[in-house]
Amino acid sequence: MAKDSTVTVEQTGSAIRRPGDQRATLIGLGLNKMHRRRTLKDTPEVRGMIRKVAHLVTIVDES
Repeated sequence: MAKDSTVTVEQTGSAIRRPGDQRATLIGLGLNKMHRRRTLKDTPEVRGMIRKVAHLVTIVDES
């Protein structure tokens, strides 16, 4: 990971009928509605959150 690198994620799956921890993770990423995108700092913590809800999000851009 380069200094000041970012990752852009888009929510592609619904949080309806998902466990509460997955919903909370989406909210923590700033995603709570379909097709919403967020550009986040590329840290191990953010990567772990993305991995936890990988079936609900898509990585759009890594830079």
